Amino acid sequence: MKTIYLAGGCFWGMQMFFDQFDFVKETRVGYANGNIENPVYQDVKAQKTGHAETLKIVYEDDIHLDELLNYYFEVIDPVSINRQGEDEGSSYRTGIYYVDEKDLPVIQKKIEEIQKNYIQKIAVEVQPLKSFYDAEEYHQKYLEKNPGGYCHIPRELLTKYK
Repeated sequence: MKTIYLAGGCFWGMQMFFDQFDFVKETRVGYANGNIENPVYQDVKAQKTGHAETLKIVYEDDIHLDELLNYYFEVIDPVSINRQGEDEGSSYRTGIYYVDEKDLPVIQKKIEEIQKNYIQKIAVEVQPLKSFYDAEEYHQKYLEKNPGGYCHIPRELLTKYK
């Protein structure tokens, strides 16, 4: 198994989107790469902690990271700075946070490939994972529990690959 952390705006939709793939074995929503320990949602949303709403994805080795990143770029606006859909602020920034140094060249190559499709600079930050804290339990699988909840990802994409 491999693990990658993807920040793509609201983590609820990111979780529902990636949960539809058989190669994804586990997802957890949480807060990554901030500057305090054990942040709480209200402080993250208020941009007091430096964290990004992030999805932890544990996936099978036989899926290539390049393919997983293709799906990621399908559901984000990669040139938007600190905003996805109606969600705005640094906690909604986009980012790819890796734990395996061998993933970095794959990530960089994908960013270069995606950049060719845009005039504006890609705004997805790429960094090693510094910290990740699980979000409160009520955020886990939130859109399954609250089907009418807001998400910037179009509803048809949340089940497109089932």
